[in-house]
Amino acid sequence: MNEMSLLERSFNSDRISQFAESLAHSLDRQMKNAFRPEERKMLRLFSAREVSELTGISISNLNTRLADDPDFPQPVTDARGHRWFSAEKIDQIRDRMYTTGKNVLSYRPGRQAGDALQVLSFVNFKGGSGKSTSSCHVAQRLALRGYRVLLVDADAQASATTMFGYRPEIEFQDKGTLYDCLRYDQDQVGIEHIIKKTYFHNLDLVPAGLVLSEYETNTAYALGQRISPTFAERLTIQLGRVEANYDLVIIDCPPQLGFTTLTALAASSALIVTVVPSMLDIASMSQFLSLAGDLFRTIQHHTNRPEPISWNFVKFLLTRYEPSDGPQTQMAAYLRAILEDEVLTEPMLKSTAISDAGMTQQTVYEVDPGKFVKKTIERAVQSCNAVSDEIESLIQRSWGRT
Repeated sequence: MNEMSLLERSFNSDRISQFAESLAHSLDRQMKNAFRPEERKMLRLFSAREVSELTGISISNLNTRLADDPDFPQPVTDARGHRWFSAEKIDQIRDRMYTTGKNVLSYRPGRQAGDALQVLSFVNFKGGSGKSTSSCHVAQRLALRGYRVLLVDADAQASATTMFGYRPEIEFQDKGTLYDCLRYDQDQVGIEHIIKKTYFHNLDLVPAGLVLSEYETNTAYALGQRISPTFAERLTIQLGRVEANYDLVIIDCPPQLGFTTLTALAASSALIVTVVPSMLDIASMSQFLSLAGDLFRTIQHHTNRPEPISWNFVKFLLTRYEPSDGPQTQMAAYLRAILEDEVLTEPMLKSTAISDAGMTQQTVYEVDPGKFVKKTIERAVQSCNAVSDEIESLIQRSWGRT
């Protein structure tokens, strides 16, 4: 191969920038085509059957209330006579049932007087373990269940932020992300100034962007300069400013055990470790846990805590799981044999519905079910529901409920 052909095939920084610009424009067009004419995403309506499943109100009771209670929130009815409810309307139904029904905690399952804010971090050392997919689905499911949820995107890649219809490389290039409330200089702001209301009722977002990667180097400098508060306290302090507004916080951590992840872990009351049931992923998770154990002691030192850092629970979530895959089934059994009850009973199944929904930055709770094969979308929704419901039961137990 001659010198000219080598030069023709070489890539410099300008060429890489051209790739980035082309992709950015293409993604921008795709986003606008997928969600026009609105500039922001909108959440679909839910059927009476879905309302019954989400609220625990039987179909017969729902029908009676709709017919006999003049103050009961009314649905939209289509040409075929089918009734549809918005997420806001579902919340109004909960309010009505809370004031007039029995077993009121089932309608308002969030924090009661004396309950602590629950902060769940989805973590793993390895990329592709399903952290963003799992955290977004769990956050949306629990918001639909009536919890006030704050989703914190702590990953500079900003997958969760993108999932909610934002273009972080354009909208949050310089400011407006988690970095702004963690930074160590005079430009730091309170977290309440960067929280975004989403199209998903009961679900707010703290966005991420590439600028968040600067937190790693800035924290190393801050430790050398003994700047206070330390990295291990900064997110805890910020969440304290808004904790009255939420029942729980879900943090989507980056695929590395750096200062950003350690900051999230120090602020957390519980951890969900995502893992694909394969030998390589389990080996990577083993390294993550080994390194994390040493670094947790570092966090303890920097928070001046006399006792070891502890969480209400640490659970392992099997992700991208295919029950028909023999090797995966064996590795799942292997993991359960070692970690026993610390592995969640319900796995997050691998599904074409989840991946197809992700093509348009959506989850299985957002897409129109009629555009998918019925068995495929129902299987995916049931899997996400089961995982979220199991995590919900752990949250309730942390509040001392059964």
